[in-house]
Amino acid sequence: MKIDFLWKMNWIYYVDLFGTGIFAISGVLTAIHKRFDLIGTLIIGFVTAVGGGTIRDILIGRFPVGWLKDNNYLLVIFIGYIVAYLFKNQVLKLRKSMFLFDTIGIGIFTISGIEIALAVGLSLEYSLIMGVISACFGGVIRDVLTNEIPLLFRQEIYASACFAGGLVFFVLSQFSDFENLNIFISIFVVILIRYFSIKYSWSLNFRTK
Repeated sequence: MKIDFLWKMNWIYYVDLFGTGIFAISGVLTAIHKRFDLIGTLIIGFVTAVGGGTIRDILIGRFPVGWLKDNNYLLVIFIGYIVAYLFKNQVLKLRKSMFLFDTIGIGIFTISGIEIALAVGLSLEYSLIMGVISACFGGVIRDVLTNEIPLLFRQEIYASACFAGGLVFFVLSQFSDFENLNIFISIFVVILIRYFSIKYSWSLNFRTK
């Protein structure tokens, strides 16, 4: 199978794989909670893991979409599926306390999505939009299929955390040549904003009387 070697040489590829596994676990746990069967949970885990990236690749004309060129993505999804079942009780405790897997997943996919969009020549603003789509739309598909209101459309700070992390990445890139550090800081910003927004019930809902 032909692989995009230029992409694989970049360590962000492995970060993207990790995020894929994280989102797969998130989707599988949601499906388990909804009492889906084994096949149903695998499908939900799959669309959660690759849904956002697939939409991004279609929009930027990156064909075939990333996971179709690399069996490692399917392998990571399946590993996430097994981990979610084997360590369900332990993982669910973490998930309930801070939405751990969604939070890590959106942080990673925001920056990896931006990197991919920049690599195909998109402008900064459109690359930021592609980063947010990469991060959020797998969760949107998961929530729609499991009959939940998507987090993207609730009062919680979700997509805005991705925007903030993406902006931090662009700012750091202007002043720092340490790309790896810039990426880690930006991912951490997304995670931090999401965590504190849940802990302190922050929202962007402005009500008028």
